[in-house]
Amino acid sequence: MASASSSSSSFFDIEPLDGGEACLSGHAMDACSLCRKPLSRNCDIFMYRGNTPFCSEECRDHQMEMDEAAVRISATNARERAARNEQRHRLDAGNVAVAANVPVLS
Repeated sequence: MASASSSSSSFFDIEPLDGGEACLSGHAMDACSLCRKPLSRNCDIFMYRGNTPFCSEECRDHQMEMDEAAVRISATNARERAARNEQRHRLDAGNVAVAANVPVLS
């Protein structure tokens, strides 16, 4: 009779969905997410957004500033696109109204 451990798979036998590529590139907490400086186990690690490690407050603050700037740029781009779409909609509506009032030549 086969033992239970040899006939069924263990949780630790399960392969990651990414094929283990994340393991090949190193552990997520081994380096600063911004400057890639190696993180020491006996020094403070500054976290941002739950699971993003940084070697210093400066690196973390710089990432936060970059993220805020990206959000501002995205919001500005969205407003510009909305304004262009509104202008295009008004022009299209104006053309339809003008075309409807054009007399038909017989």
